[in-house]
Amino acid sequence: MKFGFQHYYKPTPPKMRKIGDTLLGIAAYITAQAITSNHPVIAYIALGIGIAGKVLTNMFTDDEPAKV
Repeated sequence: MKFGFQHYYKPTPPKMRKIGDTLLGIAAYITAQAITSNHPVIAYIALGIGIAGKVLTNMFTDDEPAKV
């Protein structure tokens, strides 16, 4: 598995895609709870972590193309 900015638009391995989607989902849930509980700082932090995690997981690629 390789990591780097040049791999952003290459296919993301399924495991990393699952991790990224999970991070984004958890961050969205925490953000929603923080907004409804009137904790805007926690909402912004969770939102930032979720987006950063999703972007970082897109920078992974397999050494060889996946066989479909």
